[in-house]
Amino acid sequence: MSVDATPVDWEQARALAYEAGRQAAGPAELISLPEADGRTLAEPLRALTDLPAFATSSIDGWAVRGPQPWRVVGRVLAGGIAPALDEEGACVEIATGAMVPAGATALVRVEESTRDGAGLVRGEPRALPDWRLPGEEAAKDEELLPAGTAVDPAVIGVAATCGYETLSVLPRPRAGVLVFGDELLTAGTPGAGRVRDSLGPQVPGWLRRCGATVEPAAVAGPVRDTLPAHLEAVHGALAAADLVCTTGGTMHGPVDHLHPTLAELGAEYVVNTVAVRPGFPMLLARVPGPEGRPRFLAGLPGNPQSAVIALITLVAPLLAGLQGRPAPSLTRVEAGAAVPGRGGFTHLALARLDRDGRIATPVGHVGSAMLRGLSNAHGFVVVRPGSTAAAGDLVPFLPLPLLAGERP
Repeated sequence: MSVDATPVDWEQARALAYEAGRQAAGPAELISLPEADGRTLAEPLRALTDLPAFATSSIDGWAVRGPQPWRVVGRVLAGGIAPALDEEGACVEIATGAMVPAGATALVRVEESTRDGAGLVRGEPRALPDWRLPGEEAAKDEELLPAGTAVDPAVIGVAATCGYETLSVLPRPRAGVLVFGDELLTAGTPGAGRVRDSLGPQVPGWLRRCGATVEPAAVAGPVRDTLPAHLEAVHGALAAADLVCTTGGTMHGPVDHLHPTLAELGAEYVVNTVAVRPGFPMLLARVPGPEGRPRFLAGLPGNPQSAVIALITLVAPLLAGLQGRPAPSLTRVEAGAAVPGRGGFTHLALARLDRDGRIATPVGHVGSAMLRGLSNAHGFVVVRPGSTAAAGDLVPFLPLPLLAGERP
């Protein structure tokens, strides 16, 4: 296994992770509409018919033909087939959503009509027709949504409106988490040289926000700081997951066994170290898997904030590629305060957005081992190598992953 420890540019690392995921995306599968929520369209969603498929009334009232007054010759309700209006001066009572009869020249709202003792209807149609025309929303075979669209309840609603019963979607990646470190506690308060594990409880939530499935049984650790224990844990986790995230052990210290483990498994690096601060000692490796489809291992640093930066740098793009979704993109915001550079490294500075989402102000408590700043932030101001950001500058901003419906 070739080990090149030259740090990869941050943007290039993100692109490499995304492309690795895109190339390893699983085959499409057909699933029912209710099951499709949270998946990704594997092919474009096209209209199976004109939408609406026929002219429909947008009011309760009368469908009329010719000049008034009109004699009532019937009624049409939603779901019924309207008989044609063949004669001048005829009308039918019509309900909202009902099919407009062929031959109708106008619709009259019930609240804007009268009916005399002889049963004749009078009223003035509005200038704009009160019906929805066939194809007004979409024409048959028109592409409504492209492949790669994340499926949410609105997408499911559109598909149902078109007449779909199933959707072709890409599989949701399965992810696992392995926590490394003999110094970690999984319960109680830190002390006596040991610290509480904060990554095992939080990483699954970030993975879910990136679209992965993480079962409770797929989170394990702390794994003992020995090579045999690492090999056993990683091998077992990869057997049940498309991606395994490990925490800690990404350097080459006396108890760092991740790199030797990857070598034993015949892995190849997609990215080995990234020129970003915080978060420098991170990696993404491709591990041979069954049926020619690789598995992936993302080595996250042990320091909590650095681990989250590694996750949004390498794991979020990888999972986007595996799901056939667009790569996570940066927005542009105004820096609320000066943000220093980190020399030849990209600096990701935790920041909080204002109410309008236009100004990002750096937060405090942002050491690599700290999480207080992360809990008060919406994402990271991105300061590229060799530059700084002054207050008022327009700067790139990388938001933290969100669940559908969440707002920063």
